[in-house]
Amino acid sequence: MQLSQSFSQRQEMRQLLTPRMIQSMEILQLPLMALEEKIEQEMESNPVLELRDGDLEHDVTVNDETPPELADLPERPDMTEDEHSLVIKDHGDSAEDFDRLDRLSALLENEEFITNSTRMEYRQPSSYDGERDKKMDALNNSPDRAGNLADHLLDQWHFIEAPKEVLEAGEILVNYIDDQGYFRGDFETVQKESKKPVTIENLVKALKLIQTLEPAGVGARDLRECLLIQIAQLEEDPDNEDDDFELAKALVSDHLKDLEMNRYPQISKKLGVPIDAIKRAVRRLSRLHPHPGKQIGVDEAPPITPDAFIWRDEDTGKYEIRMANDPAEGLYIGGKWRKMLKDKSVDKKTREFLSNNVRNARWLLESIEQRKGTIARVIRVVVDAQKEFFENGPEHLKPLPMINVADQLGIHVATVSRAVSEKWIQTPRGVFPLRRFFSGGTTNAEGEDMSWDAVKEKLKIIIDNEDKNNPLNDDEIVDKLKEQGIDLARRTVAKYRKILNIATARQRREF
Repeated sequence: MQLSQSFSQRQEMRQLLTPRMIQSMEILQLPLMALEEKIEQEMESNPVLELRDGDLEHDVTVNDETPPELADLPERPDMTEDEHSLVIKDHGDSAEDFDRLDRLSALLENEEFITNSTRMEYRQPSSYDGERDKKMDALNNSPDRAGNLADHLLDQWHFIEAPKEVLEAGEILVNYIDDQGYFRGDFETVQKESKKPVTIENLVKALKLIQTLEPAGVGARDLRECLLIQIAQLEEDPDNEDDDFELAKALVSDHLKDLEMNRYPQISKKLGVPIDAIKRAVRRLSRLHPHPGKQIGVDEAPPITPDAFIWRDEDTGKYEIRMANDPAEGLYIGGKWRKMLKDKSVDKKTREFLSNNVRNARWLLESIEQRKGTIARVIRVVVDAQKEFFENGPEHLKPLPMINVADQLGIHVATVSRAVSEKWIQTPRGVFPLRRFFSGGTTNAEGEDMSWDAVKEKLKIIIDNEDKNNPLNDDEIVDKLKEQGIDLARRTVAKYRKILNIATARQRREF
């Protein structure tokens, strides 16, 4: 076998995606709070970016005309068209502003891409210069994260009085309690995986003690045991003397499946207890927690910051839009850096450094302004299309595919998708994710378009208004919807019912 080398030429097309292109699309997709964090990071790494404290003159912002000294900044000879500064116009339909975003969207649709730089450098934040660090202040003023369940149990375990061997077994066993508070393993596995010698007997004793810790029900091996542990702890409370704990324990021990299937008459017959007494016991059982571990170390839901506010102008009858406070408001390129760029006495290396940072700063400011304009235009289309939703409620939501919005605005559908991603709007009917207003739909008997969310809302209204002593099955719901001009298959009704977490007719029945 002979090995040889040869040279050949071939012509091919390759997609080149620059870091600046990626940044532009990332900024478009960022939610408002993430954009604020992005701006903070850029301010730390780019010394020419500053925040306006008052009315300052001669500062460069995105809407200003490009100053002569910035216009004189040298452009790289290999810079592509998409790397030149974006042009943000205050007047006109801004169609040209979106052409480049469309091209970037098309590029990003392809998962396989390369950049025109061999590496991306990360600059560490500048060293402490005597000024307060806003991010550190925010971290220092933030509340501590809640500890996890294992730490919570170990803190209590240190106060348990038991033989040393049992205490050691308990410390091992705590690590096998899952986030929901259950021990779902087996003692043999724990014994085998333990680095310390431990007996099955001590593990059993330790689990019994763990089940006495807070939250009540922790350490159970299944739902039945979890509820029985909680009932036993409630029984010890003298304030609960009037509760029928024997009935509660009988329901959990022997009739948990019957309760799930709403078989109250069968339970009543087997226990010889009136249905009303069973219903009272079930109401008391509903106070118990089926997943006790979730009560510890639960992170609070992050706050929602709307990107825009929608309200109805009483004078004109139109729905108006106001964008949220711009996190980039007051962000500008400091004048002292521009002066240094003009100063010929400054060494060439420093001016090149400033030139790159000023160019990056302008790109950031323009990308943020582009993001704001894109989101505003998309929201305007949504508000115009969903006027009946704002006036009459969710059952009047219209189908609005993203491709239609893209065609109307003359932009790429991927740009619309990124513009609505993780964005929220505050409306007269509450705060909603912007993506909710984009969906397919159907046409009713009158020829009116309805979104699938509107159909689900009508289904929910039908079930809410049914006779709970004789609830509607899926076939009867199909007939009710047909009376309203909506023709759906029974399996579609069943699917939507499950999506809405609505039980079957048997389980919804009240006795």
